[in-house]
Amino acid sequence: MSIHHNPSQHTFTDGQAELAYELPAPGVIDFVHTQVPTGEQGQGVGSALAKAGLDYARQHAMRVVATCPFVASYIQQHAEYADLVK
Repeated sequence: MSIHHNPSQHTFTDGQAELAYELPAPGVIDFVHTQVPTGEQGQGVGSALAKAGLDYARQHAMRVVATCPFVASYIQQHAEYADLVK
């Protein structure tokens, strides 16, 4: 699975599924919505999107707000990302 970052549209995507984010303040990224088509659900696509977004935040020393319940749950299940949460 290949995840692409589209900074101009504030998304991470695999071409079908999408993780949308906002940049509410300098150094802060807010993951606002994860959308996975029915045919891709349960295949780890949402998790791959969340991981890509969180890895991006870490690489750019950004604090994370997880408005999206899926990303918030992903962070709770993956303690290695807890330090990013604002």
